[in-house]
Amino acid sequence: MKIQADLMHFQKLNELVKSCTDDTVEIDNCIGQRYIAAGRKNGKVIINGTAGNALGAYLDGCDIIVNGNVQEACGDTMNKGTITVHGSAGDAAGYAMRGGTVYIKGDSGYRTGIHMKSYMEHTPVLVIGGKAGSFLGEYQAGGYIIVLGIGCNGKDVAGRFCGTGMHGGRIYLRCDELPWDLPPQVKAHQAAPEDIAEIKDYILGYCERFGTDSAELLSAKYFVLTPDTKNPYKQLYTQN
Repeated sequence: MKIQADLMHFQKLNELVKSCTDDTVEIDNCIGQRYIAAGRKNGKVIINGTAGNALGAYLDGCDIIVNGNVQEACGDTMNKGTITVHGSAGDAAGYAMRGGTVYIKGDSGYRTGIHMKSYMEHTPVLVIGGKAGSFLGEYQAGGYIIVLGIGCNGKDVAGRFCGTGMHGGRIYLRCDELPWDLPPQVKAHQAAPEDIAEIKDYILGYCERFGTDSAELLSAKYFVLTPDTKNPYKQLYTQN
C-alpha cells in the first residue's frame, strides 16, 4: 500500500496503516503526523518526509525506515523491531525503550535514551551517528546508547548532564574528551577491545544502513560510561 499523507489528519493516516494487510506500507509527503506504526508487530513501514511525535511507540517487531527527520519520542517504549532514520531526531528519542534498535544517521536532541531499560530477553540499542543533546541517558536502567560523533572532531559529542540518574546499561561515546560535568554516580573508562566487541554488530549495522566506513569507526577511541551503584540517590532516603 502507498499512502499520500500531505495534510491528512494523523488519526486517519494511522487507521489506514493499521488496516493495511500488505507486508510493506509506504507513506509519501509525511509532514509531522504522529504515532505512525504505534504497536505494529510485523512488516515494513517506509516514511518519506518528516515523521511526527512518538513514531513507532510500543513497536513490537515492525521495521520502520524514515527518509527524513523524526520529531520527539521516536521509539517510545518500543519492545522490538528497528527504526532507521536517514536524518536527525528531536528530543527524547528512545524514551523508555525496552527492546529493539533505533539507528539515527544524524544528531538527536535532549534527553535521548531517557529511562531506557532491558526487559526480560530484550535489550534496547540506540545508535546516534552525530551528537546528542543534554541529559543523554538520563535515568538509564539498561541497554546500549552509542554516540558515534561523526563530524564532531572528537569533541562535544554529548551535551551537559550526560548520564544523570543512570543506574543501568552502558553509554558509548566516540570522542577524545569526555563531557566535563559527568555526575558522580557515573564511571567512565576508555573502551577496551572487549568493550568494542559488545557493540561491533551495531556499528556495522549503522554503516550498512548509511554507507559509512566501518573500519574507521571500529578503530576509533571510545569511552564507556557505566553507573557505579544501582541506587544513585540512596543517601536521600530516610530508610535504606
